[in-house]
Amino acid sequence: MYVQPVLEPVTQGGWRYITHRFKTYCTFEKLQCIASQENRLYSSLLLESMKTDVIFYELIKELPQIFFELIGKPDTNPNIYTFTAPEIKQQSFRLDGLFSTIDGFENEPLYFVELQTYKDEEFYERLFGEIFVYFRQYQPANSDWYVIVVYDRRSNETPVHPRYRFLIEQHLRCIYLNELSVSKEYSLSIGIAKLFIETPKKCTSLAQQLINQAQENLHDENLQKKVLAFIQAIVFYKFPTLSLEEIEAMLDLDEFKNTRLYKSILAKTRPETELETKLKLVPKCIQKGMSIQEIAEFLELDVETIRKYLQEQSE
Repeated sequence: MYVQPVLEPVTQGGWRYITHRFKTYCTFEKLQCIASQENRLYSSLLLESMKTDVIFYELIKELPQIFFELIGKPDTNPNIYTFTAPEIKQQSFRLDGLFSTIDGFENEPLYFVELQTYKDEEFYERLFGEIFVYFRQYQPANSDWYVIVVYDRRSNETPVHPRYRFLIEQHLRCIYLNELSVSKEYSLSIGIAKLFIETPKKCTSLAQQLINQAQENLHDENLQKKVLAFIQAIVFYKFPTLSLEEIEAMLDLDEFKNTRLYKSILAKTRPETELETKLKLVPKCIQKGMSIQEIAEFLELDVETIRKYLQEQSE
């Protein structure tokens, strides 16, 4: 897990620049340059991971049959499940994804779903802790439950402590996207899952293959549009380094940008602008007793912008 830079003053001039990877001394000007580069890289990686998570969970929510095929239960009736991200009150966290059954199907298992695309030494400690807090708070009637962890690759998995041996044997299943079958016979669902981890070089041909497969095999028009939208979304957000010509050759961008899926993902993944970040500080400044003029000077904004923001918040 990336640790953001910490700056500490040093008596002999300059600053100490500390991260989890190295310690060094440098001038303030050099520090600003390094910190800016590190933070831009961190923000880029964080945003890319966030976009991938948003698309993945939106995918299995809208097309749960893909999830059940991934775990080897393609005959499961997805209509008896609802996919949510339940909030754990008083603990300040939310489960990433849960397939819970509707009333009358409590004999079927619960499925906790986690997408993991980086190495986290405390991942299983936190995951099982969250699940048992969920059980205490929501008290579901289901007797059986399983944890499905979807890794982009096996190298991002951390060893599980022996104390969890029974839970691992009875309740955990891991899926490694880069190890899924790459034969031409694999299903559309497996192909879409693999698209998450393909390199740009292989992405083009796989996406085209999946688009053709969806157009040929899915006769339900609404389902076909939904599947095509997800294929397009994965490519559009997962591979921003593809050239415009490659993307245009693969996707109908005008049609895609008019879909509800595009607008939904865009709203969830769009980074805040500098103005939005500053405006979020206005209420706290008001609580501190600062005047509008003082807030404008502090945030380096014009007074009218502050007034307009306060007016919108009061409506």
